[in-house]
Amino acid sequence: MTKHPDLPHAHPADVGLCPERTQRLMDALRCEVASGRLPGAVAMIARQGQIALFEAVGQQDPGTGTPMQTDSIFRIYSMTKPVVSVAVMMLVERGQLLLSDPVSRWLPEYAHQQVSTATGLEPVRNPATVQDLLRHTAGLTYEFLGDSAVQRHYAQVNIASRERTNAEFSQTLATVPLQFQPGSVWAYSRATDVLGRLVEVVSGQALSAFLQAEIFGPLGMVDTGFAVPLAQQHRIAEPFAHDPDGGVPMKVLEPRQVPAMEGGGGGLMSTAMDYTRFLHCLRNKGELNGVRLLSPHTVDFMTADHLGKMPADGTLLPPGHGFGLGFAVRTHLGLSPVPGSVGLYYWGGIAGTTFFVDPALDMYAMLMVQAPNQRDYYRPLFRDLVYAALL
Repeated sequence: MTKHPDLPHAHPADVGLCPERTQRLMDALRCEVASGRLPGAVAMIARQGQIALFEAVGQQDPGTGTPMQTDSIFRIYSMTKPVVSVAVMMLVERGQLLLSDPVSRWLPEYAHQQVSTATGLEPVRNPATVQDLLRHTAGLTYEFLGDSAVQRHYAQVNIASRERTNAEFSQTLATVPLQFQPGSVWAYSRATDVLGRLVEVVSGQALSAFLQAEIFGPLGMVDTGFAVPLAQQHRIAEPFAHDPDGGVPMKVLEPRQVPAMEGGGGGLMSTAMDYTRFLHCLRNKGELNGVRLLSPHTVDFMTADHLGKMPADGTLLPPGHGFGLGFAVRTHLGLSPVPGSVGLYYWGGIAGTTFFVDPALDMYAMLMVQAPNQRDYYRPLFRDLVYAALL
């Protein structure tokens, strides 16, 4: 195991994990690599504040045969969202922002939005707030989650373009009608991209500059950013060129190019250890090595359910789960098809990366892979094997 002197490491048995079952997880990943479905992976489990597993398997780049390393750099896509959500809450803690603020107070382009309905457009009843953006209840959607009129409109304006600045993105998105009335339904969406622009307006800095100064630098996240510098590009983890299950070409972000849009919802590249430092900060209720990003109460507030009985659109939120401010949150011990304690919070990225933090068991874990079309298999597999290792 690669040692990182300021994050303590432990033998699995010393933190309540079965050594054989911990290795069973790695054996299962090796089988997936051997079967040709998974290029490679980095797995991490920490318990009681100590890292008990931190290993790489398979290939970093299946095209060249380069072995996976524990410091390989991954496209983490939507694992960007928790980072940007923390940035927003840091601004709230500084008194620069209220969660109850209408989005239009800071981004006036959203002042006159309308909602698309089967019979046309109707006015917004309750304008979306900053809290709505954080919990995905602002009435927005994602273009790849369906084929509604609004989703087609997102595609028509090429809302996924990385060639717009965050300001230009926000202006473009604001011209498209909402899919839902704000505050009426949970719908996974472009909301955190809007939060990236909000951070810029409130802080007066580019999103990348704010994240570097306030989160990445202080936490020692040395390899996290919206592009990978030339000197580190040999560490980029790649998917198979073609989907092993269907043969279609795999399309993923190009981390070698500096994008105009610093996507708060999915633009970051990172390593397993960098993101472990972020998770360790959350496990510590907002602090790492003497650096405090958030108060303990704010972390608890973010990782509480903010939906109540509000319905969810689609199947992304499993049974027995709600959503907090940047994280899915487990509300029931049962119902879900994967194990986990009440109060567990998690999220993942569309290329397959995933993490969870289980405060009740003082455990957090992460799987880093670049296997977009297999993510719905590897996430529950990883979760099952982590919980199976508990003594």
